[in-house]
Amino acid sequence: MEGNSMGILSNFITLDPTNMLFLLFVGFVGGLVSGFIGSGGAFVLTPGMMSIGVPGTIAVASNMCHKFPKAMVGAYKRWKYGQVDIKLGLIMAISAILGVQVGIQIQEAILKTWGNAGSNLYVSTMFIIVLTIVGTYVFKDAVNMAKSKNTKEESTALAKRIQSINIPPMIYFDKIGAKISFWVTFPIGFCTGLLAATIAVGGFIGVPGMIYILGATSTVGTATELVIAFVMGLVGSVKWAMNGMIDIRLTLIILAGSLIGVQIGAAATTFVKPYLIKFVMGFIMLLVAGSRILAVPQYLSELNIIHLEKQALSALDQTSFMIMSLTLLAGAIIIVFSMVRGKREFRRTSAIAQVKIND
Repeated sequence: MEGNSMGILSNFITLDPTNMLFLLFVGFVGGLVSGFIGSGGAFVLTPGMMSIGVPGTIAVASNMCHKFPKAMVGAYKRWKYGQVDIKLGLIMAISAILGVQVGIQIQEAILKTWGNAGSNLYVSTMFIIVLTIVGTYVFKDAVNMAKSKNTKEESTALAKRIQSINIPPMIYFDKIGAKISFWVTFPIGFCTGLLAATIAVGGFIGVPGMIYILGATSTVGTATELVIAFVMGLVGSVKWAMNGMIDIRLTLIILAGSLIGVQIGAAATTFVKPYLIKFVMGFIMLLVAGSRILAVPQYLSELNIIHLEKQALSALDQTSFMIMSLTLLAGAIIIVFSMVRGKREFRRTSAIAQVKIND
């Protein structure tokens, strides 16, 4: 395969039937998670592709390319449920585009300096840091909500203080029900784009930012994130494609699986309690972070920073893959089971209400 402008000769893996089936399954679960928690599901897809040998930069670029059509489908679906704040999504998307451009420049610089091993180490390290911090916070919040049995979300104290800041231009957001300064939304959107270009998961900043800083509910935050993901995914894909970093085969396979999953995940949000969305988000984040930690020694060895026996590196790699696969399976089961149970409760409640009306 010919090299590209970045001097990379071996970016594209050989696809056999086993890899294709795995990617299809990863795409389905990624779409399922994306529709459910609105973070794009990329935190499942990028490590999933890297676990079968796809270089980190190619995984990020191909992931971002598949993301915008899937996000468009998910956003439309959630908009029909009345969950999307279009104005908030578009304003944050504009600042996210700037973040994407900066993030791609950083990725290119690392790739040129340290090659694929350096890029893989950078992507995995960022995953571990972000997933551990955000996942722990979100999981803890979900557990507290479940213990208090409070199914109604309220704005955090931080969000209330942020909403009291009056620095023009002030913008009113319908779904939040408050005016918020543009200079508050801008850094959240910028960091969302920066992270998306780094690990293809901007939603880890965008969704918690909208919930805990701006004061959106988890339902509105996860739905609006899909609008941001669509816009910055489209722009970022054009930029990555100009550098020859998108493997269209990977993009099409994971897209096929995720387009089915995203509709099921989006439908599930109408039947589950808000804390369950946070629980699933935190659960998957922490396990994927654990999977990436086990992959780091391989990249350090390739950079000659540490020296480990091949058997030890192979064992760590296989364990990382197993954790990733089990996490995907567990996440899919939790979402589907919650949707089925929520539907059953909804029908039972509707039937009781109908009987009371008839009486």
